[in-house]
Amino acid sequence: MKSLITLLLIITFCIPSWSQDSATDNETTTYYFIRHAEKDRTDKTNRNPELNKLGKKRAKKWCKYFKNVDFDAIYSTNYNRTQQTAAPTAKKKKLTVLDYDPRTLYSEDFAKATKGKTVLVVGHSNTTPAFVNMVLGNKKHKDIDDNDNTKLFIVTISGEKITDEVLTIN
Repeated sequence: MKSLITLLLIITFCIPSWSQDSATDNETTTYYFIRHAEKDRTDKTNRNPELNKLGKKRAKKWCKYFKNVDFDAIYSTNYNRTQQTAAPTAKKKKLTVLDYDPRTLYSEDFAKATKGKTVLVVGHSNTTPAFVNMVLGNKKHKDIDDNDNTKLFIVTISGEKITDEVLTIN
């Protein structure tokens, strides 16, 4: 009788937590990584340029491209060109652009804050592939050419499985 009660207690208290753990592990996190749109290159000394005319058009294109994506959060470095690239999508989705530090990238805090969410991350020619590589856990992607503002990296984490794809969106 004692062993039956013990068994019932184990079933009552342990099985629900096991199922919660496996449900949490099966959450899907999807990251969309883009580089900022075309920047104004007229002043070579300006370390924080804004988008040029073509860049502003591309930022609006990204917004249209993402129209059917339900983002939970949008992150950007704190530079004019990245903030301006993220702004049209954030406005359309009624989200505030959150800053991330390009020197920290995929931190434990960032991973925890975005777990189970769909997130847009706007970065730079070097930080975007580096961020993707950190999520993947290997150095798969090289820096983006400085004249290329068309790359979209999509990384999906579902349980222990991580997949990625790279698209060119003109």
